Amino acid sequence: MNETPAAPAGADAAASPAAPLLLLVDGSSYLYRAFHAMPDLRGPEGVPTGAIHGMVNMMNWLRDHLGAQHAVCVFDAKGPTFRDAWYPDYKAQRAPMPDDLRAQIEPIHEVVRLLGWPVLEVPGIEADDAIGTLARLGEACGHRVVISTGDKDMAQLVTAQVTLINTMAKPPEELDIAGVTAKFGVPPDRIIDYLTLIGDTVDNVPGVEKVGPKTAVKWLAEHGSLDAIVAAAASFKGVTGENLRKALDWLPMGRRLITIQTDCDLAAHIPGWPGEGALDALALRPQDDEGLLDFFARYGFRSGKRELEAKLGRPASEAVPAPVPLGATPGLFDVPSAASGAVAAPAASSALAREYETVTTWEQLEAWLARLQAAPLVALDTETDSLDALRARIVGLSVAVEPGRAAYVPLAHDYAGAPEQLPLDAVLARLKPWLEDPAAAKLGQHIKYDVHVFANHGITVRGYRHDTLLQSYVLEAHLKHSLESLAERHLGRKGLSYEELCGKGANQIPFSQVDVERATTYSGEDSEMCLQVHQTLLPQLQAEPGLNFVYEAIEMPASAILARIERHGVLIDPARLQAQSQQLAERMVALEQEAYTLAGQPFNMASPKQIGEILFGRLGLPVKKKTATGAPSTDEEVLLELAADYPLPARLLEHRSLAKLKGTYTDKLPGLIHPGTGRLHTHYAQAVAVTGRLSSNDPNLQNIPIRTAEGRRVREAFIAPPGHVLVSADYSQIELRIMAHISGDPGLTRAFAQGLDVHRATAAEVFGIATEAVTAEQRRYAKTINFGLIYGMGAFGLAQSLGIDQKAAKTYIDRYFDRFAGVLRYMEATKASARDKGYVETLFGRRIVLPEIKGGSGPRRAGAERQAINAPMQGTAADLIKLAMIAVQQALDAGGLATRMVMQVHDELVFEVPEAELDWVKAQVPALMAGVAQWSVPLLAEVGVGANWDEAH
Repeated sequence: MNETPAAPAGADAAASPAAPLLLLVDGSSYLYRAFHAMPDLRGPEGVPTGAIHGMVNMMNWLRDHLGAQHAVCVFDAKGPTFRDAWYPDYKAQRAPMPDDLRAQIEPIHEVVRLLGWPVLEVPGIEADDAIGTLARLGEACGHRVVISTGDKDMAQLVTAQVTLINTMAKPPEELDIAGVTAKFGVPPDRIIDYLTLIGDTVDNVPGVEKVGPKTAVKWLAEHGSLDAIVAAAASFKGVTGENLRKALDWLPMGRRLITIQTDCDLAAHIPGWPGEGALDALALRPQDDEGLLDFFARYGFRSGKRELEAKLGRPASEAVPAPVPLGATPGLFDVPSAASGAVAAPAASSALAREYETVTTWEQLEAWLARLQAAPLVALDTETDSLDALRARIVGLSVAVEPGRAAYVPLAHDYAGAPEQLPLDAVLARLKPWLEDPAAAKLGQHIKYDVHVFANHGITVRGYRHDTLLQSYVLEAHLKHSLESLAERHLGRKGLSYEELCGKGANQIPFSQVDVERATTYSGEDSEMCLQVHQTLLPQLQAEPGLNFVYEAIEMPASAILARIERHGVLIDPARLQAQSQQLAERMVALEQEAYTLAGQPFNMASPKQIGEILFGRLGLPVKKKTATGAPSTDEEVLLELAADYPLPARLLEHRSLAKLKGTYTDKLPGLIHPGTGRLHTHYAQAVAVTGRLSSNDPNLQNIPIRTAEGRRVREAFIAPPGHVLVSADYSQIELRIMAHISGDPGLTRAFAQGLDVHRATAAEVFGIATEAVTAEQRRYAKTINFGLIYGMGAFGLAQSLGIDQKAAKTYIDRYFDRFAGVLRYMEATKASARDKGYVETLFGRRIVLPEIKGGSGPRRAGAERQAINAPMQGTAADLIKLAMIAVQQALDAGGLATRMVMQVHDELVFEVPEAELDWVKAQVPALMAGVAQWSVPLLAEVGVGANWDEAH
């Protein structure tokens, strides 16, 4: 039974990363998946085009991301193969290819060739066999080989030189020998045995009855191979033993059918076969721009045609009739999203007739409710009386189910002469079943706000599938994400602005005072433009698997969890804050008196002008830098430098710090307590930081200063209610762990893997001493170096941080890079890649654009290079904490627990925990946080418990 294909000589050794790459694409697998993933798109002549769109997106992604020199897209040829002769029932249960897919096969072959890819189909064999044969040739010629497929059978081809990538997974799944073993439980050289035992229902290849993956893995672990299992079949007990013995006569044929052939004769199809010259025939070529231009025109690829015309320097031709969903009017719609419930965007929004209906009767409302219930996706927007999401009440709401058409339901316009409106509570009661139906797909712009608004009226909206704010944030984080900006940027439309509607400043009127007719135009535009923007952005996301993963698996679920955190809020003790304010005020008065004594006179400690006159005029302190007007600067950086040698600047800094603490937190927080809940409710903005970090506002809970005792005491006012405790769960040294994983540096990786004090281990390397001999001062130096290099710190910055001269700082950095060469390689490679691409990526696929890295001035470009080093780590940490939030919340919900997540602060999650659930939280939360990613270094989350936030640290 031993028919496992032999691996070529040298396959045990991994190919050099510098070796040329041969990319083999399983075209037949992907065209089916593209057909089923995409909606039923139609070209200008009504020809189906969904699978074509999917294939073009996937082929472009592979070319852009993998950098192959040689490649081929392999398709199954028509007609029977040798396996049909071996076994007439092979694939007998497969349904015939859908007619709409069959019609796209030839266009797919054509466009793949136009994109510069060689195309191969060999009669009599399957695409798998051609790929297997080419993979072995690539190995024999010293190439690295990547097979792009979603077919589990291909795992049998993996060696040290051959890996798999599945671009349809989120994020794209890459499998080497270790990856195959982890996924299937057996190494690649046992995949054939494994599949023979479990069978392949897709290809109608029976296995051993009632033997699934777990049993197959167990048997192979115990016996080593299928041959050994067959030899020991008589000893197997129970029903599975009987089933094994019944299958003994079949297993050789099953194995034969499952085994991919790797020695096919391809001479008639590839010039130079079977020598190395055959690979020359598979060199990737430049895309045929002229041919693609014609193809895109024929099949309605509007954006592709527009981009090519711009590339070729040609004026845009007449609008290409865009692909449309089946049954729509050709030429009216653009390419819709591939997601369930997507509808199409207008081909030329400026020319599209728009109809916005004002709903003021029950008959109109019922007619629109029927449309909502029948629509695959509905854009929904609220108009309210406040920007404070937890206090806002609905004035009206709008919906859109198709381009150009929307409805506005005015509910609380109260100006003189306002038309009669339907009663607010009755309308919301009528809409509540649809709003709370998770199967009713909804879309919005900044849906977290609308979730709160509806919740203020007792409605828990379910079924939100998409948020255009988050789509834009993931695709173009460096740009603006307001609906007005998105519509102008992506649709060429400029709608009625809020200021045009309501005025601004002291003259601004509330929305309830806006004329209903103008409110209909404004709100109808919001919903209808949101729908169109969604249809423009979502296909772009789905063309980029990494970005789509960030959107679907991170940002969208995180938005729902953040809404829950915001709504629950956190309990604070206003009396404790008031006592702290009094203490701060007393200390500030004392500091003022000390400052007056040092200055020799009273002065306004909040006046930069008077401070400058005292420091540089009266006391004669050295001027460190000047403002734009030429006056000596008294900013914090200057005062910090002067404070090292003079007492007055130190008093000024302390006074400023306490004034900020008092004004921002101890005085302000009690006034922000919500009167209805008695709690503090911050707002977490997702679409702000380009790295993916959350921003906390009103109040900002992420910037409470914790380096001073006074700052830490503010956390004492964040308390648990009776019968509860606060639990803080914090990732330990997360960015350093990410650096270790990304760089692959063996020294850093080993320190984390062995659970060492990484700063002490670093100090031992930098100072060339034993770990146990490291002093506290040396550890401090190493900690500053570790974290400083993450932020791109050079010798000057390190010298300032450590208070040493630049020459000594450079010596420390040189020693660090000598001992941790992997970190230096990462930094140089990352900067080079960022300069080439203009962006960097997190480990989860988030893209961080660096506009200044190519075209900026010298200092700006240098700053962008420093950001390129840090952004992947900071962004990965941001992705990680969001994934942790999602994992923990899912576990809490699944267990029906009463524990509530109440804050997220950088790499920390804070929970309000009933005492009865404390043991579960202490055990499970850190395990869940550590389990959201499997890297070369272990993730570690540490927990603290206390009656208040400070105690929990």
